[in-house]
Amino acid sequence: MTGASGEGTARARGPCEAGGAWGVGTLTVLLTVVAPTVLLAHGDAPHSINAPRAFSPWDLAVLGCLLVSGTLYLLGAVKLARRSTLRASSTPRAPFAVPALPARVARWEPVAFAIGWGTLVIAVLPPLDSDSIQFFSVHMIQHELMMLVGAPLLMLGRPLQRCIAGLPEVLRPSVAGVLQGDAVSAIWRVLTAPLCAWALHGLAIWVWHMPALYDAAVGNEGIHTLQHAMFVGTAALFWWGMLYGRYGRAGYGVAVFYVFLTVVHTGVLGAMVTFARTPLYPIYQAPAAAHGIDPLVDQQRAGLLMWIPAGLVMTMLGLALFAAWLGESERRSLQMQNAKFKMQEIQTLRGGGAT
Repeated sequence: MTGASGEGTARARGPCEAGGAWGVGTLTVLLTVVAPTVLLAHGDAPHSINAPRAFSPWDLAVLGCLLVSGTLYLLGAVKLARRSTLRASSTPRAPFAVPALPARVARWEPVAFAIGWGTLVIAVLPPLDSDSIQFFSVHMIQHELMMLVGAPLLMLGRPLQRCIAGLPEVLRPSVAGVLQGDAVSAIWRVLTAPLCAWALHGLAIWVWHMPALYDAAVGNEGIHTLQHAMFVGTAALFWWGMLYGRYGRAGYGVAVFYVFLTVVHTGVLGAMVTFARTPLYPIYQAPAAAHGIDPLVDQQRAGLLMWIPAGLVMTMLGLALFAAWLGESERRSLQMQNAKFKMQEIQTLRGGGAT
């Protein structure tokens, strides 16, 4: 009985896990397309596609992707909401098998997605996007909104199930078939394994904060978009792995460990930026001075934002996972006790009958 249940659960989770490769595939395509353009174009030309400015072609492309994903999610959410129960949407007949969820949970998921989606839209629009070119501290706010608000809330909204449900009928079976492939599912399981997801996200943060790369991103919209894609992409992998790992809520204990490891290493990076005695990012010196702000003070503000407020947010998220883990442990313990009592009652009844 247990084996059959486990097999059914694995089959139900398969499309969700494989579906995550859709986002990874999109990111891979983006990197493939961006790299040659960045290398060949000149970001300092006034009318270049890579010239740093608000509403650049890259910003418009990102907004277009957000609009498409938001539309698919909305259509999918409406379709699934019209069904009599969420369990009906996870029957084998559906080409996008979705695990059944409690109604009280499902109601909050679109809200979480909407807030996360809106946060990403705000992050790529003026005044935040335009000011991020002028001030390092504003740029830090932009990145933290993407990684600590946008990405986790999008993942809480379970976007893959609803986006697939929102596809046109003619496309859904073929897309779902690709996403349910063994190779795609295997890659996705590796990428969202806690250790791998944590390492990729941490590597992206540290590498992109190297002065040469960070200055290149600020001065070139193509590189800037690549930076944001890697921040959001690895953050999405990280939070998906923490929230929907192969062990479900029972694995939240491990997730807490990796969340607090992230608090530690990002705190170290924030402290290094805060206590640096000289400006680390030359590209911000002239804009800050033009606005009458000491570049070093602006850098200290950015470091403090990464170190303390961002660290507090991550800590709260870690505590929330810890609370969920304790609740799941208690639930499993009660289930085991109930099963034990039932077995004892059955044995008692059998013994009484024999007598």
